[in-house]
Amino acid sequence: MGKLRKILSMVASVAAISAAVLVITPATAQASPVPCGRRVLACIDLSAHRAWLMDGKGHVTYGGVPITTGRPGYRTPVGVYKVIWKDIDHWSKEFNGPMPYSVFFTNSGIAFHEGSLSVQSHGCVHLSHAAAVKFFNRLKPGNVVAVQP
Repeated sequence: MGKLRKILSMVASVAAISAAVLVITPATAQASPVPCGRRVLACIDLSAHRAWLMDGKGHVTYGGVPITTGRPGYRTPVGVYKVIWKDIDHWSKEFNGPMPYSVFFTNSGIAFHEGSLSVQSHGCVHLSHAAAVKFFNRLKPGNVVAVQP
C-alpha cells in the first residue's frame, strides 16, 4: 500500500507540474513542428489547418494557430509568396463581404484575414480575430509567406 501511495503521489506531482507548464507556456510560441523554411515570416500548413509567424531564421514567434482555407473549387494555392499589400478594413467586391485585417500575398487576391474558423473560404486563410491582428501587425510587404500542402 505504501508503494501505491508513493506512485500515486508521483503521478499527481507530474500532473500538477504538467498543468503548470501548460498554463505558463504561452500559445504564442508552440514547439510544434513547422513545415516551412528558415527565411519565411509566415507559414501555412494546409493539411494541419495551422499557421505560424516566424522570425525569418526558422524560429516560431507566434502560433500555430487554427485556420480555415479554400473550399473545393477555391483551393488555397501551395507555394512560396511575398506579402504584396495590406488593408485593415478590406471589402471583397468579388464575394461582397468584409475581410478585416487583410494581408494579401498573391496577385489573385488570396490573403490572411479575420474569418470563420468553421466555414471554408474562397481561397483565403481565415484566422481568429486575435490571430488576424497579430499577422496584420507583424507582416509587411515583401515578407515571405510559405503555403505547404
